[in-house]
Order: sequence, then C-alpha cells, then structure tokens
Amino acid sequence: MKDKYEVYRYTGIPVVKNRSGNYEFKTDESGQVKPHDWRTGKHTKGKFKRNGQVFLTENNLFVAVIEVEKMPFNRRHTVTPLQRFTSEFINEQLLKTGRKAVRNLQND
Repeated sequence: MKDKYEVYRYTGIPVVKNRSGNYEFKTDESGQVKPHDWRTGKHTKGKFKRNGQVFLTENNLFVAVIEVEKMPFNRRHTVTPLQRFTSEFINEQLLKTGRKAVRNLQND
C-alpha cells in the first residue's frame, strides 16, 4: 500500500514562553502539568530531531516532546495528529522535569 507512512507517538507537555523568552510548562489550575499524546500524520510538516523539540498542534498549541515511540499504522486513528515540528527546543533541565511528570503519570 503506497499511502502507508511511518507513524510515531509523541508524548508531550504543552509549553509557553515566559517573559525572558524561555519555554516553561503550561500548568492547569492546580499547578500540575498534563502530558498528552500526539502522532505524526500524513501532512505533518518538519522533521523530528530529538526529545525536547517543540511542535505545533492543529489547535495552535506549542508542545515539547518528552518521549517518542513508533506505533502501528493501523492504530494511528487512536491518537491526534500534530501539525508541524519547529526548530526550537526546551532546555535540558525542563526536559528532565517533563520525564518525571510522564513517569509519574504512567505509574498512576
């Protein structure tokens, strides 16, 4: 099937820029971060380079990639596609914090 393409699941946390222009995690009303999953789609623009990279969702939300894994093509409709990858990255310390948040969510 020539329409098949590789599909990856990206676990990410929404980010916003602070007054200094650096990314920080967007928090909910109780101060918690909320990891979610997105995937590459047929029309996703840009290339994934490494964890910590920021991408834009179809709802214009900026998200930092915390974890990535390949997913079966036939399961792609269970996860929302992302719009495009940017060339921006979060810093290493924020990435470490994000990994802890994702691990805590997986252990609940």
